[in-house]
Amino acid sequence: MSFRTANLSVRKFVNYSMKNLLFTALILLSVLSACNFSNKNKTDNMDTDKTNNPYYSNTDTNKVTPDDDQLKKILPADVYNVAREKGTERPFTGKYWNSKEGGTYYCAVCGNPLFNSNGKFESSCGWPSFFEPISKSSIIFAPDNTYGMHRTEVMCGRCHSHLGHVFEDGPPPTHLRYCINSVILDFKKAQDAEAKFKDSTNK
Repeated sequence: MSFRTANLSVRKFVNYSMKNLLFTALILLSVLSACNFSNKNKTDNMDTDKTNNPYYSNTDTNKVTPDDDQLKKILPADVYNVAREKGTERPFTGKYWNSKEGGTYYCAVCGNPLFNSNGKFESSCGWPSFFEPISKSSIIFAPDNTYGMHRTEVMCGRCHSHLGHVFEDGPPPTHLRYCINSVILDFKKAQDAEAKFKDSTNK
């Protein structure tokens, strides 16, 4: 092979490699841009969920009767599934099952204060567990005999959304275990939550 032929071969190889590298870089850039766009939309949706929800308030204690069709449009699918279709998230997957932060847990559908972190305990069942609600009116109960079991369903006292179930194997002083889906809960840290709750009780 002559020097000239070898030189041409090297240049062809370099050009081919550069084109492949450039093509790969463009593909990678497109994928990263799509991911960023997707995450931005996800964040925007999370920020606007509450403002688009006419039922949501951390201070209004009036009962509400949400329209299921409207809720289906404004709630994330997993929240709607639990709240209105009585679904259950998989154990050990929710964001609050092992949380130890101090604060207040609210209904993700209507904003009703449900539980305080002081009433939360580690039950190792895979879902957030509480031994008492924040007040007697925070939640309501209903018998649940689905799947051949006899359980007591726990629902939000303001909008009647499904939260989970209550069992009689909790710690003192109530000996109850309110087993609640993380996805149906909103959480606010102690200082912010306390200020909002005091405002609502003083009205």
